[in-house]
Amino acid sequence: MSFHPSYGSVITSMKSLKAIRGPVPSSSPPTRVGAIRIHSGISRGETTFPSGTFRERTRRPEELQALGARTAALLQQPEPGAEAADCLRRLLLVVAATKRDRKLDNKFVELLETVLCLPKSPQQIQILCAAILREMSPSNKLTLSCHEIQETKLLSTVCSILLAQGNKKAAASAVGQRVIKLLEGRLPEGESSRHLLPLLSQVISVFPASLTEDQTNVVNKRMVDWLRYASVQQGVAQPSGGFFSTPRARQPGPVTEVDGSIATDFFTVLSLGQHYTEDQWLNMQAFSMLRKWLLCYGSEGTSSPNSDDRSEVEGSVMSMVSATSTSSRLLPPKERLREKAFEYCQRLVEQSNRRALRKPDGDLQKACLMEAVTIMDIICRQDSSYVYRTLSCVKILHGRISRDLAYARALLPIAQFFLNHSETAAVDSEAVYKHLFTRIPAQLFHSPMLAFEFIQFCRDNLRVFTENFSIFRQSFPNLFKFLAWNSPSLILEFMDLLPALLDPDTAIEMLHLLLDLPCLAAALDVQLRSASASASERAACDPAVKPTSCLEAFRHPLYRSSFQYLLRIEAAPGDSPERLAPLRQLLGSVANSPRVVQCAETVPVLLQLFFNTAAEFADKLLINQLVLVLLERSDQLYELPAFKADVHRVLSSQLLLLCRLHPSLVVELSKELLEFSGTVGNIQNKEDVYTYVVWAIGEYMSVSYDKRCTVEQINRFFEALEAMLFEITQLRPTASGPPSSPRVITVLMTALTKLASRSQDLIPRVSLFLTKMRAFVQHPATASVYSEQDSEEILTRATELTNLLKMPSVAQFVLTPTAEVAGAWSQRDAPAALPATMKMVSRFMEQGAGFVPG
Repeated sequence: MSFHPSYGSVITSMKSLKAIRGPVPSSSPPTRVGAIRIHSGISRGETTFPSGTFRERTRRPEELQALGARTAALLQQPEPGAEAADCLRRLLLVVAATKRDRKLDNKFVELLETVLCLPKSPQQIQILCAAILREMSPSNKLTLSCHEIQETKLLSTVCSILLAQGNKKAAASAVGQRVIKLLEGRLPEGESSRHLLPLLSQVISVFPASLTEDQTNVVNKRMVDWLRYASVQQGVAQPSGGFFSTPRARQPGPVTEVDGSIATDFFTVLSLGQHYTEDQWLNMQAFSMLRKWLLCYGSEGTSSPNSDDRSEVEGSVMSMVSATSTSSRLLPPKERLREKAFEYCQRLVEQSNRRALRKPDGDLQKACLMEAVTIMDIICRQDSSYVYRTLSCVKILHGRISRDLAYARALLPIAQFFLNHSETAAVDSEAVYKHLFTRIPAQLFHSPMLAFEFIQFCRDNLRVFTENFSIFRQSFPNLFKFLAWNSPSLILEFMDLLPALLDPDTAIEMLHLLLDLPCLAAALDVQLRSASASASERAACDPAVKPTSCLEAFRHPLYRSSFQYLLRIEAAPGDSPERLAPLRQLLGSVANSPRVVQCAETVPVLLQLFFNTAAEFADKLLINQLVLVLLERSDQLYELPAFKADVHRVLSSQLLLLCRLHPSLVVELSKELLEFSGTVGNIQNKEDVYTYVVWAIGEYMSVSYDKRCTVEQINRFFEALEAMLFEITQLRPTASGPPSSPRVITVLMTALTKLASRSQDLIPRVSLFLTKMRAFVQHPATASVYSEQDSEEILTRATELTNLLKMPSVAQFVLTPTAEVAGAWSQRDAPAALPATMKMVSRFMEQGAGFVPG
C-alpha cells in the first residue's frame, strides 16, 4: 500500500494557481507554487460561514422551516444576491451540523436543484446549493440527472452530488457514461474537457469496473492526444478588463524547460510558460491520473498468460520492434497509450536532469521523476517487452541521483522497479538495495516523509527481502533509526516489520538495541546538532579533558567508539554492548527531551512483540542467551524512571514465558541466577524482575524438570534465598521500616518452602523462619509501613506454608507436582501465590485439629 495514491496528483505547479487568480503579469518570471489536483465537486471548505452561527445547531424544526421559506423566497427573485447567499450559508451550516434527519421540504429541494441548473445563476449560489444537496445525501428526494447536461462545469457540480448518493455503483456508471459521451463527441463552443477528467478520475476510484472496453478505448485515444500532442507554444493572455488592459497583438512564444532553455521536444508537466493553452492543461491533468488509469484499465487482456515467461532473447527482440516506429498508430488504443505514456515518462526523466532555476520547479522535478519511474514500472509489469528499454534508463538514472540526498525519495521507486524486474532482465541489483539500506536511513532518518515511505516500501516487499536479500536483516540497526526519531508515527509499521527482521542470528543484538532505543534517539539528536554546529564548536577536543556536554563527547576520543557502535548501520554480532554503559549516563542530560520520552514509550510494546516472535523459533541455547541478557540489562537501562519501570514489568513477564519454554534453564544458568538472587540491591532497584527470578527458582529447580538438578544445587539456592529473606525481615533498632514489599517476602517464603520440600533436611530451618513472621509483622516499625491487608497477607502465607510442611509427602506433591499433574491444573496463581491445592490442604489442617498423618 502506497502512502500517495499518485504523485501526479500532488505535483506542485503554478499552473493551477493561474487558473484561479488569472494570468501572471508579463514581467513575472516563470514560476510555479500551486498544485495540480484531480478532484471533483466543491468541498465543504469552499464556503465561508458568518461568525456566531454555532447556535444554528439548536434550531427547532419550525425555525428550520422558516429559514427554508425565507431562502426559497430569495432564490425565486430574478437575481438572487448577497442576502440569498447568506441564507444558504446558514442553511448549509444547520444541515451539516445536525445529527437528526435533514428534513427539508420536497419543493425546496426541487428549487435548489432548479437554481443549481439555471444557466444564469451566480456561481456562488450554485456552489452553495450543491453543498446543501451533498450534505443531504444519501436522499431519495433528489431528482437530478446528468444525462442532458452539456455544460462541463455544471456537469462536474451535479455529478459530485450524484456520486455522494448511497448507490455509488449506479451513480458512477451513469456519470462515467455521460463523461465518455462528451469526450467522444465535440463539445459545445466555450466548454472545456478540463472539468471532465476530475470526474473520470473519481468514477474509477468509486467503481473501477464501470466502463466498458469501448468506453476505455475512447479515453485511451484521447489521453494519447493529450499526453503526446499538446502545443509547445504558450497560450495567449486573457484580458483582465479595463481601458488599458488590451495586450499587444504578438505571437506567443514557445514554452521553456526548467533551466530556462527553449523546449525542443513535446510538452510535459515540466514545461514552463507564462500562460497555458487548453490542450496543455489537459496534458497535465492526463498525467495526474495516468497511474490510476493504467492500474485500472491497463493490464486486462494486454498479454497472454505466459507473457511473463518470455526468454531474454525474445524480450530483447520485442523491445527493439517497438511502437515508436511509423506503425505506432496501428496499435490498439490500449497499447498505443502505453507506448505514449512510456515516451512521456522518458522525457520527464530527461527533463529532471536539467538544473531548475527556482526551488519550486526543482521540487516539481523530483515529484515528476518519482511518478515517471512508478508509471514505467507499471507499464513493464503489464508488458514485459518494455523491461529492456526501461532498464538502461533506470540504471543511468540511479547512477546519477544515488549520490544526491535531495533525490533520496526517488530511490524508492527505482528500487521497486529492480525488485519487480531484475529477475526478468537477469541483472544483479543487490548493490541498489545495499546503497538504499545503508546510506539513506543513516543520513535522512530525520525526514518524516522519507521515513514513512521507506518503511512502507519495506512492508510492501517483506517477503521478497526476507527470502532473497540478507542486507535487509543486516541493516536493522539502521532501520531502527527511523523508529527512534519518528516513534509515534511509525510504531504500527514497525510492529509489522520487526518479526521479519528477527531471526536467531539477530535476536540478541536486536534485544540490546530495543533496550537502548531511547539512548539511540538521544544520540541521533546529538549527531544532528553536531552536524549543524559552528566551526568553533566543532574544534578538536582535548583528549586529556573530560567532556562536559553531549556535543563535546560526540567528538571526544573517549566516547567515539561508543557513539559509532550505537549509530552503526549494520548488525555487529561480535561487538559487545557493554561499551554503551558510560554513554547512557552521559546522554542522561537529554532524557527529558520529548522525542526521547516518546521513543521510550514504544519500547515496552516492541519488547512484548520481540519475545512473542522469538518464542516461535528459539532453541534452548538462544533461550539461555536471552535470559542472560534479561538479567544483565535489567540494571543497565537509560535513566528514565517510567521507562525502567515499564521495561522491568515486560522483562519479568517474559521471563515466565522463557522458563515455560525451557524449564531446564534454571539448572543450566544456576550460577548466574544464584548471583542475581543473592544480591540485595536487585530487590531495591528491580523488584519485578527479582520477584519473578525467585519464583522461577522455586518452581523449576527440581529433578522433575531436569534430571541434572542435585541436592547441592537446591541447598545453595536455599541458603542464598534464606539469607536474603533474613536480610529484608530482620528488625534493627535504627531501621525506619522494612525495605521490601510484602510481595517479595511472600515469594521468598514460598520459594524456600518449595526448595525445602525437595530437600527435606531443610524443613526445620524454613519452619522456624516462618514462625518468626508474626513477630515481624507486629513490630512497630513494620506496622508503620505495611497496611493491615499487607500484614494479613504475609501471615496467611506463612500459616499456609507451615501447615503444609507438617506433611512432607503432601508438601512435595503440592509444591513439586509431576509434569502430568502440573499440566492437568488448568490455572496457576501468580508468582506470589500457591496452587489452589495448597490452600485446600492448609484449610484441612486447620479444621482437623489433632489429626496427625500416618
